[in-house]
Amino acid sequence: MLMREALLAPLWPRRSGTLPSLPKTIQIAVTAATMGLLVAAAALPEDRDAAPAAASAAPASTAHNPGRESDFGAYLGAPYHYPSDFHLKKTGVTDLTIKDIPWYTNPFENPLYYGVRFQRWFEGGRLGTMLDFTHSKVYAPMKEGERAFEGTLDGKPAPASAKIGDYFNKLEWTHGHNMLTLNGLLRLPSLGVISPYAGVGAGMSFPHSEIHLKTDEKRTYEYQYTGPCAQALFGLEFRLRTGSIFIEYKFTAADYWGPLTGRDGTWFPIDMWRQFSRWWSGEEPPNGWAGSKLVSHQVIGGFLVRFVPKTATQ
Repeated sequence: MLMREALLAPLWPRRSGTLPSLPKTIQIAVTAATMGLLVAAAALPEDRDAAPAAASAAPASTAHNPGRESDFGAYLGAPYHYPSDFHLKKTGVTDLTIKDIPWYTNPFENPLYYGVRFQRWFEGGRLGTMLDFTHSKVYAPMKEGERAFEGTLDGKPAPASAKIGDYFNKLEWTHGHNMLTLNGLLRLPSLGVISPYAGVGAGMSFPHSEIHLKTDEKRTYEYQYTGPCAQALFGLEFRLRTGSIFIEYKFTAADYWGPLTGRDGTWFPIDMWRQFSRWWSGEEPPNGWAGSKLVSHQVIGGFLVRFVPKTATQ
């Protein structure tokens, strides 16, 4: 287990529960509408002056002719996680699998779904790189229907089926299902100020694990490194005078496998240091290990601020 953790493997209370009863389509629609208002407010004021003189003063390379530039941006979005199995293993005591958990996300309940990114486009504007941080969320349905259980639990055969909330006080990765990826980007032929792009990348997952089996004395509530992640993306950038609005589809995959330490964490650097120290010393986590494979569709929208070298605007 320690080898897998080494190679592969925020502090906010649970949501109030006001939106889970709404259909996913309504949640996504609310997400998209709110997101659109935010990004428009952030990006459009730069282009309110429609006078011909002002338009002619704008460097063409920042809008119609993408070239060498650096971009900083932020976004909101709405993810969908495929159902997947959850595994919990504690040597000699528990080897449990809960089948096909229908994870849900609540992207506009605290803590919000959001992301930030830094992009660098090279000479000619065709190829680029991007460092992308995504803060998503993953909740297990605690009281909503029974799931199939397999294996052993606390030294006894697991029930054939049960509600997750019958055995867990908490099972989620919120604040969040955090992914940090380094991506390669390809800009496709532009259509005026509309600039399509695609990319692919890989990185690491640093979720805030919030897992508490009812028979464990203490919960695990801390930031952790849990394994690798990867993503592929396609988007449309609408290039304004000094910035851009973009919409994007992302496909992400993360393989979680983390220690159940029975500890309340504090800040991210401290939690990471304690996890590294425990791994370095060879200490096994007191409550075992847990994880899942999280595969997601994500639709996002946001804004970018462009920084263009002077030589590119002359």
